Amino acid sequence: MNHAPLSGTEQAWAALGGDPALLAHLGSSAHLGTVGSDGLLPARLPVMELARSAVAVCSLAAAELAARRTGRPVPRVRIDDGAVATAFTSERHLRIDGRAATTFAPLSRFWRTADGWVRTHANYPHHRARLLATLGLPADTPDDLAVDTAAASFAGRPSDEIERTVYAAGGLAVAARTPGQWAADPRGAALAGTPLVGRDRIDGAPVRRTSTLTGEPLLPAAGLRVLDLTRVIAGPVATRTLALLGADVLRIDAPQLPESPDAHSDTGFGKRSVELDLAGRSGRAAFDGLLADADVVVVGYRPGSVERFGLTPRSLAARRPGLVIGRLSAWGHGPWARQRGFDSLVQVATGIASVEASGPGGPPGALPAQALDHGTGYLLAAAVLRALTEQHDEGGSRLVTLSLARTAAWLLDELPAHREPDEDADTETAADPSYGPEKWLTETDGPLGRLRHALPPVAFDGAPADWSRPPGPLGADATAWLTA
Repeated sequence: MNHAPLSGTEQAWAALGGDPALLAHLGSSAHLGTVGSDGLLPARLPVMELARSAVAVCSLAAAELAARRTGRPVPRVRIDDGAVATAFTSERHLRIDGRAATTFAPLSRFWRTADGWVRTHANYPHHRARLLATLGLPADTPDDLAVDTAAASFAGRPSDEIERTVYAAGGLAVAARTPGQWAADPRGAALAGTPLVGRDRIDGAPVRRTSTLTGEPLLPAAGLRVLDLTRVIAGPVATRTLALLGADVLRIDAPQLPESPDAHSDTGFGKRSVELDLAGRSGRAAFDGLLADADVVVVGYRPGSVERFGLTPRSLAARRPGLVIGRLSAWGHGPWARQRGFDSLVQVATGIASVEASGPGGPPGALPAQALDHGTGYLLAAAVLRALTEQHDEGGSRLVTLSLARTAAWLLDELPAHREPDEDADTETAADPSYGPEKWLTETDGPLGRLRHALPPVAFDGAPADWSRPPGPLGADATAWLTA
């Protein structure tokens, strides 16, 4: 007997351990298109299916938790494709007092090499300086000279050699591969057979009942406290979503590690922000004080970065039994597990950029959004919400683990394709001409100025339409929880 392939939403909900019967609560409204020539987030790969599925399961997980905490039926979930597509490109729509946000720096780009292409990432000053050091250039080299020098140097060198040299110096450069090359590579092979969402019960901690929710709107995470150790896009999207749903989210940054102010302006909604040096005694003491009353810890740094401060999942759970821990990395398991990585680099390494190339002989392509970042962010939020529901029902400290590279494998190999790509096509898939993002954008005044930003796509009956507070300056808030 032939069975219809599972939709992306069904796949993701199963990966989260969700009850398949709850999928009946999913509805839709205002669909403006589907993946394909007339779709939103147009691409050769099923990017819109990924986006819609990630937001759908996040919304359903929120609705499920709301039902647990109110004793009411699970509210209906509504997914609006326009809202999803706009949210997945939120950083491109952001305006700060009318100014567009900075996305990619001049040295974050593709370069032709002696045998193919590499992509570098140098948005952060320390990564830029390390890349320049491999070229024999000082950190204060002007961008135009740096670009010319890099282009000349990389053109005569093999891609793999550039990748090794730059990574060894602490920079970021990834050789472009095809999906087949990545699958055969030990780094890609290590992901084979791993779950889209890793779910582990760490211990037998008892159920920790949170207060029953009453009144409207239904905020599933109301009263819950979240320590946010994330940066860039994916992790902050997850914690921004938890803040939307009522959690008290406190972002923690190291004072010596720079963050993009524009990225924070996009992903800092609903949160507060403090700076703590976990390498110092006072910083560790402050963190321990916060952890004692936390319900969730979300870590978005590469493996080993926070563990060196004793913040392993088991040590966190031992100090706060019943804790839910969300963990995110770029590369997941295998030889590159501890390497730095970003969405654009994972696209290149895994073969997504090869699939999305505009034609033979040209540079690799890119997805129409930082879809690995945003998609993994919503999946991470969904996994945390489902873990909170499981803790509410069964107890136990919980660990959920995701990676951009595993989400890339989902996009490449598992999501149902809505059309077969035309291998002879030399142009990108056209966008839906009827789509305009204005309906899903709004403006908010706050400490960082007047922000034009995307509205949240997570939606169910009774869900909030916007965040409760705009972002403030990084590190400017009190190191304390809002609730007693």
